[in-house]
Amino acid sequence: MALPRHRGAMNIGFQCGVGLGVLSANIINFGTEKIKGGWGWRISLTLAALPASILTIGAILLPETPNSLIQNSSNPDKAKTVLQRIRGTTDVQAELDDLIKASSISKTINRPFRKIIQRKYRPQLVMAIAIPFFQQVTGINVITFYAPILFRTIGQGESASLMSAVVTGLVGTTATFISALVVDKLGRKTLFMIGGIQMFVTQITIGVIMAILLVDHGGLSKGYAYLVLALICVYVAGFAWSWGPLGWLVPSEIFPLEIRSAGQSITVAMGFLFTFIIAQSFLAMLCRFKSGIFFFFGGWVMVMTVFVYFLLPETKNVPIEQMEKVWKDHWFWKIIVGEIDDEKKAYTQQGA
Repeated sequence: MALPRHRGAMNIGFQCGVGLGVLSANIINFGTEKIKGGWGWRISLTLAALPASILTIGAILLPETPNSLIQNSSNPDKAKTVLQRIRGTTDVQAELDDLIKASSISKTINRPFRKIIQRKYRPQLVMAIAIPFFQQVTGINVITFYAPILFRTIGQGESASLMSAVVTGLVGTTATFISALVVDKLGRKTLFMIGGIQMFVTQITIGVIMAILLVDHGGLSKGYAYLVLALICVYVAGFAWSWGPLGWLVPSEIFPLEIRSAGQSITVAMGFLFTFIIAQSFLAMLCRFKSGIFFFFGGWVMVMTVFVYFLLPETKNVPIEQMEKVWKDHWFWKIIVGEIDDEKKAYTQQGA
């Protein structure tokens, strides 16, 4: 629905909502922990029904997009009316024609999951698997889901550890809003690189500090605990304006209509799978690796930053209907998708 020049900011609104939800949950947990009698957790769980209710009502009121109307209706006039309302102008015929053309191609595809494994869609398939994988091995869920355990491990009390989770949640939410403001100006790759370098440096620094102090002193003093907290906040900010929102934004942009349902399904499924693996293995890794867990995730951050630099094309301001051009112009992916175009031309010439 969003114009290409505003698509990044609109899409990151989703991640802003996630950040606000995590922050709200951390604040509630911090407050209910102080309730005497040990029943505060019931309030924490019950309040989760509130955002669920809002989502349900929002889903009922959510309007159809022009793409959806074109694909599910033989009458494009309604889609044109919605598009004019969204764009605020009556001059939408060129964009409507692109949408109708893309939709007509997508309707010829009966098995998108079989289609997406074809060579012409190899770049999108690789990204559908690699991006959610890399998003999880940044180690962010170690911070988000297990922040209280992690902070208690480095010497903070239960209440202080919950408060630390609130602080990191506030930092992450603020950084996500900043990302929404600059993503369509700086571009996706620039934010990926800034966030990747920021996360790598902070994770290695935290690992060194904890390794030295835990070996030499058997624990962290209060001052060093706050230093680690500050570094974790820098790390969270790096994730929140790069791999956090962009891990969802980029996959939403790169799939053409004919494989979009399959591509998005693979991306979400891989995200849940890798989240499950990290969640199930984190505590065992923390017990075995101790401070080395930061080096483990830091190494993956370096790998994924290099991956983005060399293999991910910039998608800023590119209409989704024309997204296939970025792969044909990319120094590596054009070797794969370019060969397909050459084969088509040769076949056409032979037929002629």
